[in-house]
Amino acid sequence: MFQATRRRLAIWYTAVTAVLLLLFATGFYLYVRNTLIDRIDDTLNHVVEIVERSLVIEPVKNPKNLSVARYGTKFQVNVPASFRDSSNEVDDDHIDLEWFSPTGELLWSTFSEPLNVPIHANRAGETVWVDRKLRFEGGNRAAELEDLTAETQRAQRGEVRDLNGGFAGAIEVSTNRISTKLVSTRTIQNYSLRQVTQRVEIGRQVLGYLRVSHPWFEVTKPIRQLILDLILGASLTLICVAAIGWLLSGLAMKPIRESYGRLKQFTADASHELRNPIATIQTNVQVALAEPDIEPQQYQQLQVIERLTRRLGRLVEDLLFLARQDSGIVQQEWVEVPLDALLMEVIEEQLAIATSQNLALSLEIIDPPDGEENFTLLGDWDQLARLFTNLVSNSVQYTPAGGKIAIELELAVKNKRNSQLSNHILQVKVMDTGIGISPEALPHIFDRFYRADPARTYRKSAGSGLGLAIAKAIVENHKGQIRIDSQVDRGTTITVTLPNS
Repeated sequence: MFQATRRRLAIWYTAVTAVLLLLFATGFYLYVRNTLIDRIDDTLNHVVEIVERSLVIEPVKNPKNLSVARYGTKFQVNVPASFRDSSNEVDDDHIDLEWFSPTGELLWSTFSEPLNVPIHANRAGETVWVDRKLRFEGGNRAAELEDLTAETQRAQRGEVRDLNGGFAGAIEVSTNRISTKLVSTRTIQNYSLRQVTQRVEIGRQVLGYLRVSHPWFEVTKPIRQLILDLILGASLTLICVAAIGWLLSGLAMKPIRESYGRLKQFTADASHELRNPIATIQTNVQVALAEPDIEPQQYQQLQVIERLTRRLGRLVEDLLFLARQDSGIVQQEWVEVPLDALLMEVIEEQLAIATSQNLALSLEIIDPPDGEENFTLLGDWDQLARLFTNLVSNSVQYTPAGGKIAIELELAVKNKRNSQLSNHILQVKVMDTGIGISPEALPHIFDRFYRADPARTYRKSAGSGLGLAIAKAIVENHKGQIRIDSQVDRGTTITVTLPNS
C-alpha cells in the first residue's frame, strides 16, 4: 500500500515537472527561433539599405524606350554600375541579390537561374520554397536525379558553393553535368529562402524592386541543434526529478508509515487483551445459564449476554487476524491440503444451520477430463477452512428460505490456448439464490467493516463486515484470486481460484 502511494507521488512529481519543462522548452524554443529570424531579417534589411544607397540612378537618356514611355519614367537605375561588385561582397554571408524592373522583370541576380518566385514588396521578411525544374536526356535518369539531389543537399549545407551564385549556383553546376540536350522535365522542391523585398522609389516613380535572400537552413540548423539539446536536457532533468521525487516521497511517507504501524500494533494489542475478558464473561454466563433454579427472565437476559459476548469474541478474533496479517506476523503452517475433503467438512458444519432455515446446501466435485483427480494444494488448513466457512455462512445468511446454495469444485486449466504450457488451478464456486449485491456496492465489498446495505440485512445475526476482507486476505496469502458476480434478487456467485500444488 505504501509503496503504491509512494510510486504515485513520484509519478505526480515527475509529471508536473515534465509539463513545466515542456512549457519552458516550448517558450525558449519559440524565443530563440524568433530571435534568429529577427536577426536575419535585420541583416537583410541592412543589406537592402546599403545596396539602395549604392544604386547609381541616372536620368533617362532614351525616351523612346517603351517601358519609359508607358510609365513616364524620368530616372532609371544603371544596373551594370550599381551591381558590378555586389555579388562578391555579399557572397561570404550567404546573401543573394536580385534586381527587378518596375514591371517585375528580372534584370540582374546573383543566382545562376531565376527562382520563379513572385515579386512583391515585403520588408517584414518571408520564407519561400524554391522549386527547381531539372531536365534530363537518356541514360539512367533515376541515378542522375539521385546524384543531383545529393549535390543539392551538399549545397544546402554550405559544402558546395559557386563564386557567382551561392549555393543556387552550385546546384546549377551540378545540373550542367547532366546532358545538355533537354528532352524531359522534373520539378524538385529542394530548398527554402528567407527574403526581404524593397520597392525602390523616387517620389511616386518606381525605379524597380530589390530582393535580398538568405538560405533558410542557416536558421533551421541551429534550431535543430537547439531542439536536440532541449530534448537531452529535459530528459536528464526528468530522470533526476524522478529519482528525487522517489526519495522525497519516501521521506514524506515515513511518518505516515510509522503512524500506521503504531495503529496496527495498537489494534493487535487491544484485540489480544480483549480475548481473555471476553472469554471470562462468556464462561461465567454459561455457568449462570447452567444453574437449575434460575428464573426465566434472568435466563433470557443471560442468553442475550452470551450471544452478544460470542459475537464480540468473533469480532475480536477477526480484528486480531487482520492486524497480524497486516503486520506480517501470521504464523502459517503449510501442509498438503485435500481441498475436496476440506469442503466436505465445511458443508457438514453448515448443513445443520442451512436445514433449519429450509435451505438446500450441496457440494459438487467435477471430475477432470484426463481422469487425474488431484485436488491437493499447499496451504494452511485452518485458514482455508475459515475462508470457505465465511463464504458459505454468508450465503446461508443472505439466502431466503427455500433457496439453494451450491458449492462446486473443479480442476481447471490455467492456460487454455497452449496446452503444452498449461497448468492446473483449483476453482471453487459458491453459488446462491440470495438477495444479491447491487453494482454500486461490488467495488467496495472487500473493504473492512463495509456492508452493502445495512438496512437489508436478512438475518438478525448480521456479521461485522470483516468476513470478506478476511477471505480476500487468506486467498492472497495462498497466491490465489477471488471474484464476486452478483445481481440483486437473483443471487451471488463467488469464484475462488487457488494454485494446484
